[in-house]
Amino acid sequence: MPHAIAWIFESLLRLLLPARGRHRSPEPPPAARAADTPTVRLPRVPMLRGEDNRLVRPYLVAHERHQEEQKRRARRRALVLATYGVDIGPRRIHGVEVTA
Repeated sequence: MPHAIAWIFESLLRLLLPARGRHRSPEPPPAARAADTPTVRLPRVPMLRGEDNRLVRPYLVAHERHQEEQKRRARRRALVLATYGVDIGPRRIHGVEVTA
């Protein structure tokens, strides 16, 4: 009986956890390619010019994200202060100077 239990667990573990690396179970070697089989040709990709694609520097993207986050924080800060009656709103609304 103990041998049957060990055999069951061993077969289940081999299914669930296959061996890795050098200890992998031997598989039949891949069949050799026949000389008359056609080779797969990849489609020719045209040369890319610098004008055809837009490269964006990562530091520019990070700078833009930082600016957007600062604007979001300023809007949130204005809303929080507005709940206390403090108005730090924009000085220009739709291009018109606003006076307090």
